[in-house]
Formats: sequence, C-alpha cells, structure tokens
Amino acid sequence: MTSELITIVSRLQRILDEVCRVVEGLDEAQLNWRPPAGETNSIYVLATHILGNAEAWVLGIACELPIERDRAAEFRSAAPDASAIVAKARELARRFEDALDEIRPAELEETRDPPAALWGAGTPKPVTVREAFFHVIEHANEHLGHIAVTRDWMRATQG
Repeated sequence: MTSELITIVSRLQRILDEVCRVVEGLDEAQLNWRPPAGETNSIYVLATHILGNAEAWVLGIACELPIERDRAAEFRSAAPDASAIVAKARELARRFEDALDEIRPAELEETRDPPAALWGAGTPKPVTVREAFFHVIEHANEHLGHIAVTRDWMRATQG
C-alpha cells in the first residue's frame, strides 16, 4: 500500500473512530433528539448517514463491491442505544482496510460511474477513485460538525 493509500485508510479510520466516540454513552433520548427547527436530524440519523455514505462511496463506488444502500432509511433511523452504530463503524473499519489493501496506486486515477442508488442526492457523475475517497472524508467531516452542533444544542436545551 502506498503512503497516499495509507493516509486515506488512516483518515477513514479516524472518522469511524470519531463517529463511535460521539455516540457512545448517549442515551436513547439524546441519540434521537432533533433540534426544533426545519429539516434537522438527530445525532443517530447523522451517524447512520455518515456510515451509509462512507460504505457506498468507499466500497460501492471506489472499490466497485456490491453494496445496497437505502439513503432515505438513513434519515428515518432511530435506536435505543448506539450499539448498532458502533458495530457498523467497527465492521466498516475492517472492510475499508481490506478493500483499500487491494487498490493499486494507478487505480486512484481510474474513473467510476456511480449508480444512482449509491450516489446520494443529485445526479451521479463520473468520479475518480481518489475523488470518491476525498468525498467521503469531506462529507463525514461536514456531518461530524452537524453532530457537534446538535449535541451542544441538545445539552443547552436540556440543562
């Protein structure tokens, strides 16, 4: 594995670890609390979406493995505790490392034509493998920020 791929794997692992860190120890009410404003999401929804997007883009788009994604279900998700999120994050960490271990350096420049079901919102367009990895990192960090704001808002309103 090249140093670039090692860096990508490391960054993906840190994101998955951060998802676990922010949900562990939250109770059902905290995980599923939604801010009282427009189209907001709970911490559980955001964490589920981060993992769904990462699985779709890393394994499905970049690595071209058979992945099914129900993006709409990610935004309806709720749970009594964080165990499913933590288990999924740990599973993805192993799967990402295994899959990226198979990527050849030249493959980073190869173009993929993402299926609409894996793409997410908007119209799919061709992306390189490298772009797919960067998308996951950028997307996850954006939503980790949303989780931090949601957690702070929740704590401020709950005293």
